Amino acid sequence: MNAMQVRSADGFRQHLLEKYALPPRAHARVETSGTTALTRPLREFWEATDLSAADFADEVSDYFGLPRLSLPQLLTTTPRLDGFSRRFLRESTIFPFSVPNGGLHLAVADPSDTAAMRAAEIVFGATVDVVVASYEDIATVLDQRADADDANVDESGKNAAQRSDDDIESLRDLASGAPVVRALNDLLERALDLRASDIHVEPFRAGLTVRMRVDGLLRALPAPQGIPPQALISRIKILAGLNIAERRLPQDGAARVRLGRNEIDVRVATMPTQHGESAVIRLLPRDRGLLDMNRLGLRPRDESVMTRLLAMPHGMIVITGPTGSGKTTTLATMLSILNEPTRKILTIEDPVEYEIPGINQSQVKPSIGLTFASAMRAFVRQDPDVIMVGEVRDAETAHIAIHAALTGHLVLTTLHTETAAAAVPRLIDLGVEGFLLKSTLRAVVAQRLVRMLCDRCKAPHALTEADLARDPRFAVIGFKCGEVVHEAGGCERCGGTGYRGRNGVFEILEMSDEVRALIGPQTDSHSIDAAAMRGGMTTMLEDAVAKCRAGLTTVPEVFRVTTVR
Repeated sequence: MNAMQVRSADGFRQHLLEKYALPPRAHARVETSGTTALTRPLREFWEATDLSAADFADEVSDYFGLPRLSLPQLLTTTPRLDGFSRRFLRESTIFPFSVPNGGLHLAVADPSDTAAMRAAEIVFGATVDVVVASYEDIATVLDQRADADDANVDESGKNAAQRSDDDIESLRDLASGAPVVRALNDLLERALDLRASDIHVEPFRAGLTVRMRVDGLLRALPAPQGIPPQALISRIKILAGLNIAERRLPQDGAARVRLGRNEIDVRVATMPTQHGESAVIRLLPRDRGLLDMNRLGLRPRDESVMTRLLAMPHGMIVITGPTGSGKTTTLATMLSILNEPTRKILTIEDPVEYEIPGINQSQVKPSIGLTFASAMRAFVRQDPDVIMVGEVRDAETAHIAIHAALTGHLVLTTLHTETAAAAVPRLIDLGVEGFLLKSTLRAVVAQRLVRMLCDRCKAPHALTEADLARDPRFAVIGFKCGEVVHEAGGCERCGGTGYRGRNGVFEILEMSDEVRALIGPQTDSHSIDAAAMRGGMTTMLEDAVAKCRAGLTTVPEVFRVTTVR
């Protein structure tokens, strides 16, 4: 990069800092001394701003004086991908293409990255005309237009696929071949682009099916072409250190994978099915940013209650909800708030999803006897102030957790119950005495995750009598004619779904005197629920409706995750 281009990149950063009231983290991108800050890719600067990808690309186009192409325009071009690896295109965020008159063009998101432009000119043996597109649009067009280029399987791979599946060495060789390795890497990179939490690879009679869980819902994607299903599953098992010869029993494994500039932890679970083995890959990005209470989605009253609870020196706080409801994120946020040099914090988890410096985190290993219960017994001899146990699954763990809270420790844990009130009879069902619960349980936090509307394409809508008659759910949760709700639209930023990202809806049950008086052998959740609501508890439904009125989510999302009671 020559001096003029360095100044241009740095000047663009300064231009945006002066034009917009950007957050402090954006200013940090240009405060590093020396040339490191000047040569850092613009992508990092964009991610530190609050600008959308499209708005950022508009600013880049105006500042550098280059033509700007939208996603529909890119999709009408002729890709020229020969000589480029898919990974290089993704890491550099470039898309080479030609136009009808034969000219060669290169769509870039960062015009100051001259190394990518020089590489394209070397491949083509000619100069290229540079245009600007957004980071998201280039990633999308690469996914839609480059599949055919990456689906070429060499002849040796095809021959190996025809051999007996019982030939483990041949299968291992096939799974280690470049086409299969590239296919799995592409799946992982695609999942990162979509912000997916899980990848489901499932064999059926008709072939392989690939789905990714994005914002809590599964989304089908094209399966890798020309890749034998058993080879892809074997590659996943090799990545996670599993036994590829064992296909009759479920297996679990883990790995750390580096994809370009990103490093992620993955958890792999395989399961034998009628047509072969299926695999689920859970993605745990290592760089999850700061865990902040403001990002959970708590209302001001609930946030003050949570802050007060965390200031208690001892007792037990329980987080409840089904799998995938954000309990681990809430626990990790609570731990990050409690994480001070004056406190010793121990955790036992399955698995460790958030690595928090300063906290002693352990992962269960049932094969060697390290369970939640055995770890809890060891924890009380380690002189901790705070103990976090990932889940209370049995009576032994419940009793040890209760006694740890009774002897001066703050204990954080989770349960699988539908509501906050249901946690009390669940603990009693596990054998915990009612008088111990009254003494140790401080609060129960129930939560769900709702999808948030995409800021770019959400549309306001004033409710009419026809709307209320057509969908009685509006009236059930208190909406009236004339009130404004927001509806999901659909754009390239949100993948046409109308939603982008998720946020929590909560109810916090504090152990008031009235609630404590109801705890006993015959405790039922309905009476506890009613007492808590009389005491001012905001239910998950009320919290979700408030977010709906604020234009953050929609009525269908409210009813997808909560129930009227």
